[in-house]
Amino acid sequence: MKTKLILAAFTLFLSIQQADAQLKLPKVLKKATGGATGITENEAGEGIKEALSKGVVNAVLNLNKTDGFFGSQLYKVLLPPDAKKVESTLRNMGMGAQVDKAVLAINRGAEDAVAFAKPIFLDAIKEMTLTDALNILKGPKDAATSYFKQKTQQKLIEAFTPSVKSSLEKTDATKYYGDIVNTYNKLPTTFKKANPDLTAYVVGKAVDALFDQVAQEEANIRSNPMARTSDILKKVFGQ
Repeated sequence: MKTKLILAAFTLFLSIQQADAQLKLPKVLKKATGGATGITENEAGEGIKEALSKGVVNAVLNLNKTDGFFGSQLYKVLLPPDAKKVESTLRNMGMGAQVDKAVLAINRGAEDAVAFAKPIFLDAIKEMTLTDALNILKGPKDAATSYFKQKTQQKLIEAFTPSVKSSLEKTDATKYYGDIVNTYNKLPTTFKKANPDLTAYVVGKAVDALFDQVAQEEANIRSNPMARTSDILKKVFGQ
């Protein structure tokens, strides 16, 4: 009986010591297996922010160029879904060239406006806390993109809208699209009027394209050693 009491007391003592040791662990990240990676929290935070910055720059450069949208099967902005009937009707009336000009101008506007997204993304990255960065590093493979989208999407849309509107006007997209929609709306056979406002539609398409590009960059950095172009990226994502 005495032996059992001694063993129980010893087990309780070890448990207390282990709990206390966990509270006093140095600020070093732990792998799922429990082994230390040798990466400090500050290094992890720096690596995540650099990865996001790299992804943002590449995403913007991929889209902010001639045919970044128009020449892409994935990102090309077509007329809004509720304008499909408009397009079909006008093409049947021999106005296909005018519709094509509108589509081209819309995509040129999106390509031009994407440049204004870069500082918005970078400001959001600067505001990321160390805790946020650590959660991203230990999270799923798209954790950075998901966090970024969750925290900044609405702010990005609100800030991006004036730039898109200005770009659409500069490339005459607003004029071309407004012309074809107004022409359609005046037809005696048109009962459901189409909305001639392009801005919100194009903003949504441009923001979605940017997030998709950032996601691709994040996946590339996480899985492709050749994409880790700095020492901190190699250390953080190479573990």
